[in-house]
This record gives sequence, C-alpha cells and structure tokens, in this order.
Amino acid sequence: MIVEVDADECVGCESCVPECPVEAISMVDDKAVIDQETCTQCETCIEVCPTEAIAAKD
Repeated sequence: MIVEVDADECVGCESCVPECPVEAISMVDDKAVIDQETCTQCETCIEVCPTEAIAAKD
C-alpha cells in the first residue's frame, strides 16, 4: 500500500504537514507531496485532509 496525494484535489491548506508523525509530507508548488521512502502508511494525513485529496492505494 502507498499513500498518495491527488494534486488536482489538493488545495494547499497544509493541514496534513504538521500531522505527519514522520515528517514525510512537504509542500511543492502549493501542493502536498508525500515522500514514499519516509511514509509509514499510518493514514493520519488521510484523516485530516479536508478535501479528501489523500488516499491509500494498493
């Protein structure tokens, strides 16, 4: 499983950035980007995203 951001849905609110316990999320061009090497798939970012732009994929 990987956790991905749909750039078309991301509004750049940065709600997910401080919530990530391993600091795997950064902002690039006002969109959230998840570092797959660092991400632990805890899904905390999915829970806090107000636009549902983040999802877990197989």
